[in-house]
Amino acid sequence: MSRFANHVTAIEGVVVVERKPIGDERGFFERMFCASELGELGFSLSQMNRSFTQEKGAIRGMHYQNPPHAETKIISCLKGSVFDVAVDLRKGSPTFLHWHGEVLSAKNFRSMILPKGVAHGFQTLESDSELLYLHDAAYHPEAEGQLNVYEEKVGIDWPLPATTLSERDRAAPLLDAGFTGITV
Repeated sequence: MSRFANHVTAIEGVVVVERKPIGDERGFFERMFCASELGELGFSLSQMNRSFTQEKGAIRGMHYQNPPHAETKIISCLKGSVFDVAVDLRKGSPTFLHWHGEVLSAKNFRSMILPKGVAHGFQTLESDSELLYLHDAAYHPEAEGQLNVYEEKVGIDWPLPATTLSERDRAAPLLDAGFTGITV
């Protein structure tokens, strides 16, 4: 019996995974990752990270890793809720600069898989929200890339007014006219 239901999105490789917990009067047991089931999507676990954001309306993003250190991520919300966003930055992709947003929460048991060449960010919909990140590659600071969360060529429709944005995220550059994408 599969413990996951996979839902494709309009962006190739961006998949929403619905986890299927088993529960009773005590609570529930939930499989967060299974190599035999999620491995068929081309994912192998290399690194795991957790983030905590205190303030409702805070935005983090839009981050990605450049080749040769590009990574696939699986994002899950363990506490609270977020509006999780993927932006396709892959050169030649039919959905280049398109975005997909999905509510991930501790209650809806959803995760989002983001392939290499896709930027990631989120906005908290509740205070004290926590995310779990599974990565198929180790982090390399020299390979980090960033897209401005207000990039007009993308036009992300954030659900709330931004309450907090780090100085680093605020200073992320807008795309110049010559940006044609990332080759992954």
